[in-house]
Amino acid sequence: MSSDNSVRRDIGQFLTTRRARITPSEAGLPSFRGKRRVPGLRREEVALLAGISIEYYTRLERGHARGVSDEVIENVAAALQLNDIERAHFVELVRIANAVPGTRRATTPLRIRRTVRDLLEAMTGSAVFVRNARMDVLATSRLGRALYYQLYEEPANRGNLARFVFLDHRGREFYRNWNRIAQEAVGSLRIAAVHDPDDQELSDLIGELSVGSEQFRVRWAAHEVRYYRTGTNSFRHPAAGDFDLDYTALELAADPGLTMIAYTAGSRPKSKNALELLRKWGPGRDPSAAGV
Repeated sequence: MSSDNSVRRDIGQFLTTRRARITPSEAGLPSFRGKRRVPGLRREEVALLAGISIEYYTRLERGHARGVSDEVIENVAAALQLNDIERAHFVELVRIANAVPGTRRATTPLRIRRTVRDLLEAMTGSAVFVRNARMDVLATSRLGRALYYQLYEEPANRGNLARFVFLDHRGREFYRNWNRIAQEAVGSLRIAAVHDPDDQELSDLIGELSVGSEQFRVRWAAHEVRYYRTGTNSFRHPAAGDFDLDYTALELAADPGLTMIAYTAGSRPKSKNALELLRKWGPGRDPSAAGV
């Protein structure tokens, strides 16, 4: 399937899943008795709310987005009650659909600059790693490697967080908030697939996850989009036990497509003790030998 067909398909599926989740009453429309043939809003109802013709909206939902105005985008986004992340995703889909051939974004970077590696080495008090849009972990701080040592123990993971989450049983045990992590992983890959539709390795990864995990297939079909930016994750580490860490994700301005994610303990004594324990053993050692 060509990139253009892929983008049209993504636009159609995204809009279809968004209107399916909104009831007429939620949209401020009158509800009539009787069984509706479709979940959520009908196409004509979205068109009415957006102030465009049903023919125009039908073409848009079929992925024909060339020449769509900013006003139409905003009206459709309002009609479908898109949040900020979903709206940005919709705008990006339309942008790519209208892009001049040869102007698509570059493939996700794979290499880390020496200065970034030096920075990671200097960050001794935080668990930090750098990943690309495919969720390949490309470099870590010493503490980051200790936190995520299980990612590297299974060769099949190939250093990829999505494989760890969906295909490695230890991933479900490692993340105590696994359902949220799984949703955010799928949402991040969905955004990556739109930004770089020609990335064959990303397409292969999505296919591998779809074949190997029903949980991934269900979430992928829902067309959710998420940005992994800031929050708190709950871990269950074989050596350090249960603890929570705050995280912040920073885009590397000099390396488009790369994100640095830093975990800190904050003011939690238990989390501070857990990180201190992880400092006592180097990457690659058996965590059960760390001691207390």
